[in-house]
Amino acid sequence: MPVGTQGSVKAVEHRELLEIGAKIILGNTYHLYLRPGTEIIEKAGGLHSFMNWDRPILTDSGGYQVFSLSDMRGIEEDGVAFKSHLDGSAHMFSPERVLDIQRSLGSDIMMVLDECTPYPCEETYARDSHELTLRWAERCKVRQMQTKPLYGYQQSLFGIVQGGTFPAIREASAKGLLKMDFDGYAIGGLSVGEPAQDMYSMTEICTAILPPRKPRYLMGVGTPQNLLESIDRGIDMFDCVLPTRNGRNAVVFTRSGKLNLRNAMNALDFSPIDLECECYTCSNFTRAYLRHLFKASEILALQLASIHNLSFYLWLLRATREAILNDEFQSWKTEQLGRLSKEEALVS
Repeated sequence: MPVGTQGSVKAVEHRELLEIGAKIILGNTYHLYLRPGTEIIEKAGGLHSFMNWDRPILTDSGGYQVFSLSDMRGIEEDGVAFKSHLDGSAHMFSPERVLDIQRSLGSDIMMVLDECTPYPCEETYARDSHELTLRWAERCKVRQMQTKPLYGYQQSLFGIVQGGTFPAIREASAKGLLKMDFDGYAIGGLSVGEPAQDMYSMTEICTAILPPRKPRYLMGVGTPQNLLESIDRGIDMFDCVLPTRNGRNAVVFTRSGKLNLRNAMNALDFSPIDLECECYTCSNFTRAYLRHLFKASEILALQLASIHNLSFYLWLLRATREAILNDEFQSWKTEQLGRLSKEEALVS
């Protein structure tokens, strides 16, 4: 899912998202609640209408953003009190409030309020946090049943597994959510600084418990290698700012590894970013031209690199899905990991 935190995927138009095959994007409850606010979005007829996007939207609960405000929030049983990063105004997110906001947004997939534990953290803290997250998840589930969608179509609700890097807590979290029978299940609190192998092992613990016939979503992940390894462990859905953030910083992904368009070696390279890619950027522009745009600080550079990176990620997942259907995933994964491990030196 391309990340459109504030109702917009940075530097990429909706038309371009459709052209590269994006079928769902992610928005963020915290940011959209603060700006433009639910009143405006409701008057517009919901987030789809407001941003003119007629495909699915998943909204994160905003919990990660709130908990990243470590010096501006306080956690209690009822929810989390926090101050806006925009103007310092005071707000409160309870599980019920977060569900109500997502009803106002009209997202197709809503997420429960959870606490994302930092890495590293003490086992006692992780256990207390997971238990609080379970209680919040149950309250979100109750609120879902007490309310109805506002815009005439179904909204699904996903639970979020937490527990840091502690296997027993992850297992308890997954089993606790399973009893609540959510529409899908997310795995949160990973890709926050822990070693990649820890992320994979925690993912395996969760997917061994979560039902394979419901969507399993690994939040905030990740590199192309992370995606392939996580798919191998049973994950279906991902979101990450990496494709667009890296693109805006001149770092692009190719079928032969990662490269930096600012590098001097690209100054006279009139080939596309990726010879095997058929996206708009690769079909029309050269590495030399893109390097010139970045060196000249042209906005077009951010747009073209972001389009390419999103195209690459969506291609990778489509090709992986095809390999799975053809019973060729393991050989496909091995081949791609070998190609993707190459990386051009990131120097100008």
